[in-house]
Amino acid sequence: MKSTLYLILTALFLWLSSPLYAQDIKLNQIQVIGSHNSYKSDMAPELLQYLAKVNPAASQSLEYAHIPLEEQLDLGLRNLELDVFHDPEGGRYSHPKGLDLIQNGQKPTPDHDPSGALLKPGMKLFHVQDLDFKSHYLLFADALKALKKWSKNHPEHSPVFVLINAKDGNIPNTQPTLPFTSSALDSIDLEIRTHLGMEHLITPDLVRGNHKDLETAVLANSWPALEKMKGKFLFVLDEKEEKIDRYLHAKPNLENAVLFVNKKEGHPTAGFRIINDPVKNEAYIRDLVKKGYMIRTRADADTKEARNEDYTRFEKAQTSGAQVISTDYYHPSSFFNSNYKVIFEGNKYERPNPVLVK
Repeated sequence: MKSTLYLILTALFLWLSSPLYAQDIKLNQIQVIGSHNSYKSDMAPELLQYLAKVNPAASQSLEYAHIPLEEQLDLGLRNLELDVFHDPEGGRYSHPKGLDLIQNGQKPTPDHDPSGALLKPGMKLFHVQDLDFKSHYLLFADALKALKKWSKNHPEHSPVFVLINAKDGNIPNTQPTLPFTSSALDSIDLEIRTHLGMEHLITPDLVRGNHKDLETAVLANSWPALEKMKGKFLFVLDEKEEKIDRYLHAKPNLENAVLFVNKKEGHPTAGFRIINDPVKNEAYIRDLVKKGYMIRTRADADTKEARNEDYTRFEKAQTSGAQVISTDYYHPSSFFNSNYKVIFEGNKYERPNPVLVK
């Protein structure tokens, strides 16, 4: 039997020989794969069938689901994307209308919320009110607690990037949402601080350091060393200008902020951009990456690439140098016949950035 010392030394050698840590590279000099709408579990087949009758394209676009967040991280994914709904009193989304649509006098569908999470106050975590409402974690707080537990069990894990959509769009004949005001957006920070903890966070303050603003730090190549960011999470508010400005009203210059924001280059808070289409924007993304910005893009969308087994978008995402690439298909689809799967060469989900590390 091999000695404990031998096993420890072998593990240390393998870690040191990893291409991510063999060089003194920074947080922005990596490229990772993660999931889109990461919390999403499968929709009820009856509801998908109903949607197929009234809106076939929408039904097809929703034919995907994910394994639980912890299993995704165990697999090696290092990007998660979460949709939150403001519900400070609780109960706003506790009885989705979609249940009524598919029951139609028949035997009730299985309980989507056996613990009564939707009755509790706090941010809710699902895709579309009343329609695509099944989630591995219905409470944002519970998802954060799960991430914290997983991180404590894997303290040397490489950084995880988490995108947040603050959803308040309304759809006809569905439950009206509550708007994400400045204070409501600030409550996202509060939940992350409370349930994940500052010790697990990469914040704008950390990256900005002694520079006058975040963008100045980013352009000065002041992203922290990757090795020092192990065990941490970086959160980004994936929203448009108006909502981002509301968040910045609560967090001027991103001081004491948890979230990075999707501000276009040239703004003092710019540092992490969301650019969804790497085919149209490959050269643009590469230019921003070389300047020091971090970029998240998508390998596929609306199930289209998977249905056609089309890797063009993923290939462009890789060569663009975008640091974060999201997909619905780190595993092939279980909804339709396709071998489409997004993974780097060597069956890895993270690697040195091909644009920044030669």
